[in-house]
Amino acid sequence: MTHGTKRNRTVTPRGRAGGGEGSLRVVVHDGSVSEVSLDIFEPPRYFEAMLVGRHFSEAPDITARICGICPVAYQLTACAAMEDAARIDVGERVRLLRRLLYCGEWIQSHACTSTCFTPRLSWLSGRGGTSGARSEHHRTRSRAQANGNLIMETVGGRSVHPVNVRVGGFYSAPDPGAIAALAEPSSVPLRPRSPP
Repeated sequence: MTHGTKRNRTVTPRGRAGGGEGSLRVVVHDGSVSEVSLDIFEPPRYFEAMLVGRHFSEAPDITARICGICPVAYQLTACAAMEDAARIDVGERVRLLRRLLYCGEWIQSHACTSTCFTPRLSWLSGRGGTSGARSEHHRTRSRAQANGNLIMETVGGRSVHPVNVRVGGFYSAPDPGAIAALAEPSSVPLRPRSPP
């Protein structure tokens, strides 16, 4: 690059960056980067319109459908909004169980998206290390994902779009023995899974 030149490079929007679209803009002036901006755009999903005229108790289950990867985030946010509006204090036990359910979603989601899809791209292109390392990574990821799913099933009734969450608490209390079993290191056996 010659002295005194200024160049702009923009990477156009890429889908599924953080659930929405992202673009990167880099400005190089006189051979040095002078500006970098990352823009993430989350398009509106208009779920607010779907809730108009519906009973407040339907909000958690309707908003959970915003995302199949992170339904709990939307369910619990909807519950919190309804409970705040009605001045309902759900108490510490419900808050802790909801936190556990949320953590199950985080574990499952990160095991699936952060450590599965992105590394697989390099493995498919032959740059991902040995097949033994890939197999070990897959086992570790599968166990983490299975643990996250088990937590969501135990507290929320199922792992995808849990059905036990409601405004004011839960439809039924999770089994205390099943909750205690989640603390066991080998609580989740690896189930054979067919390749995608």
